[in-house]
Amino acid sequence: MLDKSTEVHDLFLSLDQMKQLNEKECVLIDVRDQTAYNHGFIPGAIHVELDSILSGEYIPPAGKKVILYCLKGIISVEAAEYLTGKGYEAYSLEGGYGQWLIRSMEKEKEEDQDTRLEDIERSLRKKFHKNIFSRFAKAINEYELVKENDKIAVCISGGKDSMLMAKLFQELRRHNKFPFELVFLVMDPGYNEMNRQVIENNAKLLNIPITVFETKIFDAVYDVEKSPCYLCARMRRGNLYSKAKELGCNKIALGHHYDDVIETILMGMMYGGQVQTMMPKLHSTNFEGMELIRPMYLIREDDIKGWRDYNGLHFIQCACRFTDTCTTCRTDGSTGSKRVEIKNLIKQLKEVNPYIEGNIFKSVENVNLNTIIAYKKNGTVHHFLDEYDLDQ
Repeated sequence: MLDKSTEVHDLFLSLDQMKQLNEKECVLIDVRDQTAYNHGFIPGAIHVELDSILSGEYIPPAGKKVILYCLKGIISVEAAEYLTGKGYEAYSLEGGYGQWLIRSMEKEKEEDQDTRLEDIERSLRKKFHKNIFSRFAKAINEYELVKENDKIAVCISGGKDSMLMAKLFQELRRHNKFPFELVFLVMDPGYNEMNRQVIENNAKLLNIPITVFETKIFDAVYDVEKSPCYLCARMRRGNLYSKAKELGCNKIALGHHYDDVIETILMGMMYGGQVQTMMPKLHSTNFEGMELIRPMYLIREDDIKGWRDYNGLHFIQCACRFTDTCTTCRTDGSTGSKRVEIKNLIKQLKEVNPYIEGNIFKSVENVNLNTIIAYKKNGTVHHFLDEYDLDQ
């Protein structure tokens, strides 16, 4: 065990040093939030929230070295210090997940990229055709998301969802039932070098010809104390619309998936006091002639993660400056993520009712207005009493 008086600089462990350790003698812990862990993690790592460690709720296995990491190796130091003070041999991984990711990508460049790309694209046509591509095509047909002569800005954030969406659009165009154009649009709101590099490396590997444009959004919201993430999201959406329209596009495509939809339904009910959902498409109110579409609407997140892991791909959850210090992007200003709470609630409910997710989704397709006390349409409130006596 390390001496309890060990200083901070003694708590760091490099990637090379970690590789030399016997896996059976160590436990590797990812202290980022659940959403970030779901987007990608170092193989063999378990997920334990930082608060669970600092509160003493999580107890590491006795006799094992504890290696902790976050996004950039910043707040994992706090966890390493805490566990060292409790008598454990604990280390913070230098550079965190970000450095490991860059190192992995550099190693992958030595591989046959053409062969790997063929395997990735083949997986969408074979192994994941039913659960991913077919559902992508179904959403496009069912909600009429793509029409002849559309020019679509496929918006890429760098995460697994938007990168997969780009590949699916390429596959859809390969079938070429009718002509439409694609622009693979990446907005850089002020990424650090590591985040920008991850996005560009993945785009190159996946043969996605990205168009990158830069803004200063992170500078504008960095010192905002109240709901900076909400403001950032609004500004990013507006900049995407503006750039897409400048490039002659009439639609922007975002990578929200089925799980996002059902989580939004429950979040609206439980935290917003309203019944609403994330729509498959929307007309822009600020950019005339522009439309937002969500072609991943029917694709399950587990299938997206399955595609990612099957092909050995690694993505970032969020490239914003706030996550450089391993904080979680939140639009509510709370200390915990409401979306993660809802995700965990759905998981618990599914243990009792395996159809719960489908039922939540169907609930906004089967609204019976005869049993609704009031509803809004175009800003106007309609109350059941308005026509109550007329129904006699």
